[in-house]
Amino acid sequence: MDELLKLLGESMNDRLYQMTAGGPRKKGGELRVRIRPILLRGRLSFQMERFCGSQVFHRNLTDREAVSAMAEVMERFRQLDVDTTDFHATVLMNKKGEAVIRKRTKGEPDQVKRQVPGHDRKKNYILEEGQPVPFLIDLGVQTPDGKIVRSRYDKFRQVNRFLEFIADIVPILPGGRCIRIVDFGCGKSYLTFAMYYYLHVKCGLDIRVTGLDLKKEVIMHCSALAEKYGFTGLDFQQGDIAGYEGGDQADMVVTLHACDTATDYALHRAVGWGAKVILSVPCCQHEMNAQIACNVLQPALKYGLIRERMSALLTDALRANLLEEAGYEVQVLEFIDMEHTPKNILIRAIKKENARPTDTKAAEMADFLHVNTCLQKLMAGVG
Repeated sequence: MDELLKLLGESMNDRLYQMTAGGPRKKGGELRVRIRPILLRGRLSFQMERFCGSQVFHRNLTDREAVSAMAEVMERFRQLDVDTTDFHATVLMNKKGEAVIRKRTKGEPDQVKRQVPGHDRKKNYILEEGQPVPFLIDLGVQTPDGKIVRSRYDKFRQVNRFLEFIADIVPILPGGRCIRIVDFGCGKSYLTFAMYYYLHVKCGLDIRVTGLDLKKEVIMHCSALAEKYGFTGLDFQQGDIAGYEGGDQADMVVTLHACDTATDYALHRAVGWGAKVILSVPCCQHEMNAQIACNVLQPALKYGLIRERMSALLTDALRANLLEEAGYEVQVLEFIDMEHTPKNILIRAIKKENARPTDTKAAEMADFLHVNTCLQKLMAGVG
């Protein structure tokens, strides 16, 4: 604990970007706690953000209060990431409260101190504005000097939001061996590259990531970029999710904006592998829209737009419940603000240890709606 207090003490100053605690030891409480410096009436303060479910609680602290508060927080969390202008540190806490600290110096400190943001300043991100990241430049999100291309700012925010979810699950991933990750429907792979960069380059984890997509030209382009950056643990393959035969296990499965029932095939494959983590942002949920029939809801379903949105939400609710029945702890979270993309629901599923079968009444809901979806059939071993 003395080493942790020393690290916190030397980090709570105007050279801090942010520090984030993730990997809660107990369920149902805080998911993540973050501290960042701000200016309040011209004085340096530290804002603590506590993420509890869909709520966020804020508290402004002095440097000493912030050190004490974060030390107390780390009694409840497994990992702390500290990012300053001078160094990046990762703290892993064991069950005995002992800290293992890995610290990497970024180089010589800047000659000019960084301006600390006030409430009206721009947000700090895991991938910072002004710091060039090669794959973001080649993908058209950044300019060579690290500035964000105005028309791509929503994509930049999306990438960073996704990395926040990745940071949360790092302590859950297995240690002592190569971590296997499959990204179904990777597309242009903004988030695939970001995930690899964060986990391997920034966190130093031994990982192997495979991106799968139907489009040959996209796969060729992404493969060339991976080779260019020397990302030897990242490969791309052309193929269909339903027919994928690239392996018999994965520690984490990612499926972002896989269209319609492609999401269901990805989820089913993840469950079959016993993947520890599933991150899914569904897209284009047409299947239930064509099936749903319910006399009680007919006054709402007769309107096409409402029918479409209700079908999409109920599809994802059914998917989440089916994952729970398969032994996963599931959260349905906001991926990014609705103003930036309508595809803003993320299903995060963490496999429970020694999970017992549970009945979520999902089948009763499906019967009430007169639907039989692709994932239902796959989970039942039909088709």
